[in-house]
Amino acid sequence: MAENAAPREIVLLVDDSPDALGFLTEALEQSGFSVLIATSGQFAISIVDRITPDLILLDAVMPGMDGFETCRRLKANPAFSQVPVIFMTGLTETEHVVNALESGGVDYLTKPINIDELRARIRVHLSNARSAQSARVALDAAGRHLLAVRGNGALHWSTPQATRLINTAFGQDDGLDQATRKISTWMTDRDRPGFPREVTFAVDAQAATTLQFSFLGAIGPDEYLIRVSALSNRAEDDVLRQHFPVTQREAEVLLWIAKGKSNKDIGDILGLSARTVNKHLEQIYVKLGVENRASAAVKAANVLHEM
Repeated sequence: MAENAAPREIVLLVDDSPDALGFLTEALEQSGFSVLIATSGQFAISIVDRITPDLILLDAVMPGMDGFETCRRLKANPAFSQVPVIFMTGLTETEHVVNALESGGVDYLTKPINIDELRARIRVHLSNARSAQSARVALDAAGRHLLAVRGNGALHWSTPQATRLINTAFGQDDGLDQATRKISTWMTDRDRPGFPREVTFAVDAQAATTLQFSFLGAIGPDEYLIRVSALSNRAEDDVLRQHFPVTQREAEVLLWIAKGKSNKDIGDILGLSARTVNKHLEQIYVKLGVENRASAAVKAANVLHEM
């Protein structure tokens, strides 16, 4: 009989007890998982730097770096933020359960571990993680300019389209970091008494670009969805439309050409495909009576300088 070629899901087991490691490793492998073993929090972090598991079983009480701190450090890495962590411990006080969840865990099992219960919980959390990942892949494929933050404004995830738009607007590769800091400030201010709870706010990125962030609400525990868009200067758009027989969208494309943006940048800013940008450019050249983007940029810039 041919072996099933489907990859086995990887569980990282973190525990300083050899007996627990042996018992759980055997049970998990019999359940069809590939098991990685770490005997300390630091070792677990070094493993995750090289291999991303599908799920982590983490002992809360270990010498040196405990499980709570290990989880916080793991979750600080955006690439790992969606991997579910299930805590295992003999501690049952409410404060320990709360600490486990606040540090980034999704579940909590008390020792001695019941294998049937462990298998059931692993399956549930792996299924939830796959569903969340599928939703993000769908958002990416749809080209949506969306990002998610935690309650304190820290970045949870961002679609590639949102990342490109923000970095383009700021004109540098760390634009997303700068935007996240501004979002964090807004999220913090938003919780203060008397602060007007508008769902949109604007951030000036560069002189020519303003980003608008729209707060769409909570989509999970400590996970808030935000849509980002670029605002062009409508006054400048209107001036270009008054001088040239272009549509509103063509005016927006022409404006960004005059500001020195490439076709790729324009597509990211306006949420257009490269093909659509090129189609608009073809119409702009005809309507302005020019043969290339450089001539179109000069004509538009001259009009804008007269404002």
